[in-house]
Amino acid sequence: MLDGQKVVLAYSGGLDTSVCVKWLEQQGAIPYALYLDLGQGEPAGDVKAKALKIGAADAFIRDAKAEFVDEYVAPAIKANALYGGKYPLFTALGRPLIAKKLVEAAREVGATHIAHGSTGKGNDQVRFDVTTASIAPDLTVVAPVRDWNMSRPEEMAYAEEHGIPVPTTKKSPYSVDENLFGRSIEAGPLEDPDHEPTEDVFELTTAPEDAPNEPRYIELGFEQGLPVSLDGEAMPLAGLIAELNTIAGAHGVGRIDMIEDRLVGIKSREIYEAPAALTIIQAHQELETLTLTKDVLRFKTTVEQRYTELTYEGLWFTPLKSALDAFIGETQKTVTGTVRIKLYKGNSIVVGRTAPNALYSKDLATYDPNSTFDEAAAAGFIALWGLPARQWAGVNGTVGTKSTVI
Repeated sequence: MLDGQKVVLAYSGGLDTSVCVKWLEQQGAIPYALYLDLGQGEPAGDVKAKALKIGAADAFIRDAKAEFVDEYVAPAIKANALYGGKYPLFTALGRPLIAKKLVEAAREVGATHIAHGSTGKGNDQVRFDVTTASIAPDLTVVAPVRDWNMSRPEEMAYAEEHGIPVPTTKKSPYSVDENLFGRSIEAGPLEDPDHEPTEDVFELTTAPEDAPNEPRYIELGFEQGLPVSLDGEAMPLAGLIAELNTIAGAHGVGRIDMIEDRLVGIKSREIYEAPAALTIIQAHQELETLTLTKDVLRFKTTVEQRYTELTYEGLWFTPLKSALDAFIGETQKTVTGTVRIKLYKGNSIVVGRTAPNALYSKDLATYDPNSTFDEAAAAGFIALWGLPARQWAGVNGTVGTKSTVI
């Protein structure tokens, strides 16, 4: 079936993709491993050596952190992309980029297939498959774990049988995915939605009760919708995210425990750590309230939801996604300013905001006698605003009460 076929595998060095290398080799394929560095912290040299030892014909290491941040994370920040109002999509954002690089590697070596280690229950299988169909419909996608239908205990047994070194053990059965923008942890005891995660699950965040007793104040500076400085120091976005992960995580900020509606139709319990992502999006939303009109804010909320769904569902390279990017980009032209945030015991609280193009006017909003707001105009405005309601009541009686107009 795969005899002699070149297959490029998205390789992470974890359990799923490590057993995939051996499985592909046993099917007669010529497996190539592609490891994409998105800031997950795994030593690239170790990953390559592991892939080659397991049986890969070659292993490619690509540093894609800058591309990931500039072309995937940055648009998601502008869109305030939070799936279910909580999850900042860091895994979903990485998948279209990985698929794109898989296609590039396949062209490089003359492969007819690409492969990934996704299961049949997850979202990633959809993201890889649909992205590939969107940009390289001539390539065939292979998903050994899904097609093989192996459980995680069976995968661990297979790895042990073939001498494959993997970090997952029976004592630590977690499945972890990480990049610069966040970290996800699932499987094992976390599959029980009533089970409180133990501290061994977390790496980026301090337990809120163990966080410093004194709050930390930070200032995020934005230009046209993107953070460009931290506490007055200009930083590239990738560096700012890394620094903020450390600062906010130390104060217990960034833990997410949610029941998530997967694309395949099931609910799953997910644990995430995303200190920088949540803090940045919170600040960005706050700055938008200061710089965008009410009607733009309301309509953008609708766009944001659809944008988030498209990203989550693997539809990154689609016409609608491109069109929504254009709308969101237009809204960000005036989203420039500074947001001050208080970090304390797992909480991030916006305590101040300034912007050169702020639509807030103290002269209009103040209750001081020198207010420039014309209160005399209010009565006429209210009369016209309420005219439809008054007209209805006069003709048909009141709505929602037993009384009628006499």
